[in-house]
Amino acid sequence: MLGAIAVVNVSPAQAGLAQGNAITDPYAILQYALPIENQEVRRLQKSLEDLSEGLRTKRWSLITNDLKTARRSLNYGNDKILEDISAERQPKAESLIADLKAGVDQLEIAAEAKDRESIWTVRRQLLTQVGALEALMVEEFPFAVPEDYANLPQLKGRATVELTTNKGKMTVIADGYNAPVNAGNFVDLVKRGFYKGLPFFQNQDYIIQTGDPKGPEVGFIDPKTKQYRAIPLEVKVQEEEEPIYELTLEDVGLYLANLALPFNSYGAVALARPGDDPNGGSSQFFFFLYDSELTPPGFNVLDGRYSVFGYLVEGKDVLEALEDGDTILSAKVVSGLENLVEPR
Repeated sequence: MLGAIAVVNVSPAQAGLAQGNAITDPYAILQYALPIENQEVRRLQKSLEDLSEGLRTKRWSLITNDLKTARRSLNYGNDKILEDISAERQPKAESLIADLKAGVDQLEIAAEAKDRESIWTVRRQLLTQVGALEALMVEEFPFAVPEDYANLPQLKGRATVELTTNKGKMTVIADGYNAPVNAGNFVDLVKRGFYKGLPFFQNQDYIIQTGDPKGPEVGFIDPKTKQYRAIPLEVKVQEEEEPIYELTLEDVGLYLANLALPFNSYGAVALARPGDDPNGGSSQFFFFLYDSELTPPGFNVLDGRYSVFGYLVEGKDVLEALEDGDTILSAKVVSGLENLVEPR
């Protein structure tokens, strides 16, 4: 069992000013983390996300304006959206755009009736469709993983993992676009059946951890090499083309960097590691249970110290119910296994 997570306190004065409100929705984080640059589809996504502010405050004028923006993107910006999608994928994209237009029609009717519940439901559906549209823009893996890690499994894309526990099922999306080595390690271990029967434990009130195998080892021992599989720290800054490896952002003098995979979301999944070794993680991972003192808006003291490689997208109620001694009954990759690249 790896020790408690070490949190180094960095004051906002040391790091600079906080950068606005943090995005906490896991789907939104994953959408913004896709390696695309299409501004029109991002405008569409943001207009649908911003509906939440109007719904929370019951400001219907805001909702109306956001829907007008979404409508403009779909009616007048669709050519700009399609220009980043290959010809063979465009029929699918055009079908999604048609569905989105119909969905905005539904939202406008619901807004006129001030039906908040319907807007919440349709908004979520449309954001999922926008995510599918954005995924069509990704043709190739965006960077070369350093050769130093060719001996480790890598996830060149995304994969969805279902964890069945004694409290119920949880779904995690592992993101190899931004953490290919850490996500690849996780998906490989799921594929091997490594996590079946392993317990959860809690060594901090803001996380719950698992992946400690039975016996004296604290990580995965590769049956081929008979060696402990050590996984490097891997942190992707949004503005950079590839992740930073083996060094915390504090080590390289970066504070409050905009990360592709931040700890903003309840259920963020990250690799556990010894407090004194950023590259000593292996099979143990933890779910972040959120703590407002550790993650105030725009200032997250965990970011850059641990490798986030995915997010809980379904089963929040199950995660909330997990306690010391609860168990993973099974774990399986339900999609994306074709993106797993075996080590050389």
